[in-house]
Amino acid sequence: MPTEKIAVIPGSFDPVTNGHLDIIERTASLFDKVYVCVLRNGAKKPLFTTEERMELIRRVTGRLPNVSVESFDGLLVNYARDKGAGFIVKGLRAVSDFEYEFQMALTNKSLNPEVETFFITTSRSYSYLSSSIVKEVARYGGDISDFVPAEIENDIIEKIGG
Repeated sequence: MPTEKIAVIPGSFDPVTNGHLDIIERTASLFDKVYVCVLRNGAKKPLFTTEERMELIRRVTGRLPNVSVESFDGLLVNYARDKGAGFIVKGLRAVSDFEYEFQMALTNKSLNPEVETFFITTSRSYSYLSSSIVKEVARYGGDISDFVPAEIENDIIEKIGG
């Protein structure tokens, strides 16, 4: 009997964007089980709380039965091990993302040789998109409907106070 293929997609997702959702959907089509892991990082000042970010992701991934949303802090490879995940999936928008993610992949491989990192390039239509851009556009009253799933657009606008 084949072993279940389990993947972890880590990120801050503050907020989740259409680019994030693209990576999540594509990963869900390739793996049996996917954990979307919201990073709890005390050094950052996110717009949304960890719980709010998890709820937003759950709302936009609810139709994907093999996707679960959780949070974590600490070492990602330890989280992956605890979940029985053999794969970490990272989305890449541009070459500039690769250098940092490559270092992280090598570090994770050193810490746990059982875990492989997969890089998925974002769809061309989202290659410019980041959570920071979404927040900046929303702060100035710009239209973010092309940037985020419709289900959460109002949550972002309300949170920013627009």
